[in-house]
Amino acid sequence: MLIKFIEFIGAVIEKPLLGLGRIMLLLGSTLKGIVRPPFEVRNIVTQMLQIGVNSLPVVLVTAVFTGMVLALQSYTGFKRFGAEGLVGSVVALSMTRELGPVLTALIVTGRAGAAMAAELGTMRVTEQIDALETLATNPVKYLVAPRFLSGMIMLPALTAVTDIIGILGGYFVTVLLLGSSSKTYLRATWDYLEIQDIYSGLVKACFFGSAFALISCYKGFYTSGGAEGVGRATTGAVVYSSMTILISDYFLSVWLFK
Repeated sequence: MLIKFIEFIGAVIEKPLLGLGRIMLLLGSTLKGIVRPPFEVRNIVTQMLQIGVNSLPVVLVTAVFTGMVLALQSYTGFKRFGAEGLVGSVVALSMTRELGPVLTALIVTGRAGAAMAAELGTMRVTEQIDALETLATNPVKYLVAPRFLSGMIMLPALTAVTDIIGILGGYFVTVLLLGSSSKTYLRATWDYLEIQDIYSGLVKACFFGSAFALISCYKGFYTSGGAEGVGRATTGAVVYSSMTILISDYFLSVWLFK
């Protein structure tokens, strides 16, 4: 009975440890593929378009309505204490520190991360990745490295857009709909927003972009089980990437704002 229990515990621990080892090896191979020539410039640009430009519409919609609802809720709450003039600072700090990078990362994960896992998973089950190896092409350098680098570059860029649009959405609600002073909103935004608030959000976005790209590529690269396996890989990529983003956000906040 004791031996069976120990075997059960070992089986439970073994799978996540093997997965962690695989993903760390994939990360090492990816970093080598980024810095060693030849550089896959065309693939990198293509992935930057896929991750960044194609995600822009949904990011813009999310950003503007997040800023609007944040301003509305802040205004109605602060009005009870006569502190409506602080709405601009609340919107700016919330967007740049937390909501901008986290929401952008979750949205891009759901759109681009799922696509990465599905594409690589399909290539794996149809043996296209094996064909690359037989042609003396490093599949990690050719497929994973451009996606990883593009995620690391484009997510901070999308986060910067999210921050700006969110603050403008808050301005629209606070000034044009609720009748607050435009000068008060802009002054509160400018006076209380510091450079650290902006770059800390961009640092988070850079990490989130690297994390979701690596996890999505890992789930797709090691897919097995045909079409059903591709579906599992896609779901797992979104779920694990989202969990990683939310968990790491806390530790990054402790590190950046301690």
